[in-house]
Amino acid sequence: MHIPDGFLSTATIATTFAVSAGGVACAVGVANKKLEDKRIPLLGVTAAFIFAAQMLNFPVAGGTSGHLLGSTLAAILLGPWMAVLIMACVLMVQCLLFQDGGLLALGANVLNMGVIASFVGYYLYQGISSLMGRDRRGMMVGAFVGAWSGVFLAASACAAELWVSGTSPFSVVFPAMAGWHALIGIGEGLITVTVLSLVLAARRDLLQPQKV
Repeated sequence: MHIPDGFLSTATIATTFAVSAGGVACAVGVANKKLEDKRIPLLGVTAAFIFAAQMLNFPVAGGTSGHLLGSTLAAILLGPWMAVLIMACVLMVQCLLFQDGGLLALGANVLNMGVIASFVGYYLYQGISSLMGRDRRGMMVGAFVGAWSGVFLAASACAAELWVSGTSPFSVVFPAMAGWHALIGIGEGLITVTVLSLVLAARRDLLQPQKV
């Protein structure tokens, strides 16, 4: 899902960069006002975990592979704004050090995998777990649906950006991106549920709803 340079039009680059820059600026403002000192270590550990976990790929089908996105996991643990901040840092390091995603496409990548995936995953998790009584089953169902939906919609947004940039026809790019990421999202959901199960067993207090 990391868009390289040369795939987006100038208008798409400018638009996605402006939206992402606004989102990251808001995230920094929220962190300065609301992030408690005791949660700063969790912020660092979560960012390090997501960065490392994204290096591990799992097979999907047809010789392709997927990896953990981590946006929903970070949003559940720390809130959606902190998830945006974490994903922006991870994507920036991947771009500058490993050329994983283009520098000019960084705004689009942060918008897709940071802003969209984090907020979609977080609010679906909160809504479903609240409807199911916020017990263990409800939290796990909410986490799986949130993680899957975050990946699917982020991939759909990526497809839309490539389409409006004239890189590929919608009839080609949308099935390719959304179809494969519907499968990759299952892996994302299972990994998110597994990690949250471990957190729930050891530190249930970390899964209390975060102030947005």
